[in-house]
Amino acid sequence: MRICIIAEGSYPYVTGGVSSWIHSLITNIPEHEFVIFTIGAFEKQRGQFKYKLPSNVVEVKEIFLDAYMREEGEWGHRFRLTASEQESFRALLGGHGHMDWGGIFNLLRTKQFRVAADFLMSKDYFDLLVELCKERYPQIPFTEMFWTVRSMVLPLFLSIRHDIPKADLYHSVSTGYAGVIGALGKHLYNKPYLLTEHGIYSREREEEIIKAGWVKGYFKDLWIDYFYRLSECSYESANEVITLFSRNREIEIELGCSPDKIKIIPNGVNLADYEEVVQEKQPDDSIVRIGAIVRIVPIKDIKTMIQSFALVKREVPHAELYIMGPSEEDEEYLTECKQLVETLQVEGIIFTGEVRIKEYLGRMDIMVLSSVSEGMPLAILEGMASSKPFVATDVGSCRELLQGMDDGIGPGGLIVPVMHYDQMATALIKLCKNKKMREDMGRNGLERAGKYYTRKQFIESYQSLYGSYKEVNTWRV
Repeated sequence: MRICIIAEGSYPYVTGGVSSWIHSLITNIPEHEFVIFTIGAFEKQRGQFKYKLPSNVVEVKEIFLDAYMREEGEWGHRFRLTASEQESFRALLGGHGHMDWGGIFNLLRTKQFRVAADFLMSKDYFDLLVELCKERYPQIPFTEMFWTVRSMVLPLFLSIRHDIPKADLYHSVSTGYAGVIGALGKHLYNKPYLLTEHGIYSREREEEIIKAGWVKGYFKDLWIDYFYRLSECSYESANEVITLFSRNREIEIELGCSPDKIKIIPNGVNLADYEEVVQEKQPDDSIVRIGAIVRIVPIKDIKTMIQSFALVKREVPHAELYIMGPSEEDEEYLTECKQLVETLQVEGIIFTGEVRIKEYLGRMDIMVLSSVSEGMPLAILEGMASSKPFVATDVGSCRELLQGMDDGIGPGGLIVPVMHYDQMATALIKLCKNKKMREDMGRNGLERAGKYYTRKQFIESYQSLYGSYKEVNTWRV
């Protein structure tokens, strides 16, 4: 069977997290062929892969969302939209009503348009936008509304107009643009579409937009509603929706996904890969080493981690913090984090950059995660497999991973609220000063990982899922 994996902002340009999940899935299911349809932010990423692609990857299709900056349309066309098409676009642009995504797909892919921007320069679009301004934004200058909405929807329109590889099954690993492409593949070729949602994409975009300085306050709701519309497309079109833990399932149902579609397949790790780490002897010194396996990006909230460690150093002066992960994704944020370290005048923070994690894990005494949003973090699973206790924020499946679901296994770490650096510091200090607690929690984490979160269970679940779609394999020669 040929499976088209659709990823946005992850594989194969970024390491860790969802990217590692995709790479593990493809590598461990060699009986199927895979096409990677990858949606990147910037054209400069083209071909900059961080992974050696497995031999069963037969094609990589790259598209980039910044392409909209180079596209110009012709002003003044009239395309005579049907009533259904008008209602769908009105809903997408921030109004009310039902969206017929199939109709939008057909219209945007028609040869009526030379380029996607032709529609956004048409009289039809102009009329819809004027109507929206009168209803919701009567005090906003129309030109400001025009360019804001254009920048919002043009990347989507460009994505829809791209060639979609033929496959037996489409599988997106988020909603958003990737989810729309999955729905489009199903629409074009009448093939099944699966959605795996790690974090809740629409909620993550909402958090980013609320904090974003580039979105003016009166347009924040417009952007947020737009991303929820994209998620609705995925939920409605998907044959099945796979999530990683029970809380995600509850949120998906709240957002309108049918409960009958949802199943839970947790992530997993291969414990054998970490046996040497578990057995590695700790350095014979008084230093307490705290480690974070993390991309240095705002959603991981490195600043809260730094602020908490500044408080830890007051109580545990021999502590060190190792921030282990790539930083090139957001160099401006890295600079801000390093400036915060200087401002706080805190010593003992080491930015290692991207490293071989297992070479560092054995030396760590405690692991920490400060994210404001997560799905089922691979970083925690790696720490559990290495018998390391965690302090983590109460996001995604962190509580479920570390404290279990009445499984009779003790806690594998401590949970703290998001962005509360003082409470994170208190938890870290508690573990720094109690070696026995660290060891007990490390053993509990390893036991829980071995019982519920193995790679074998994860791979077998997806093999069974793919196998349930008995499509005729038309791709092998």
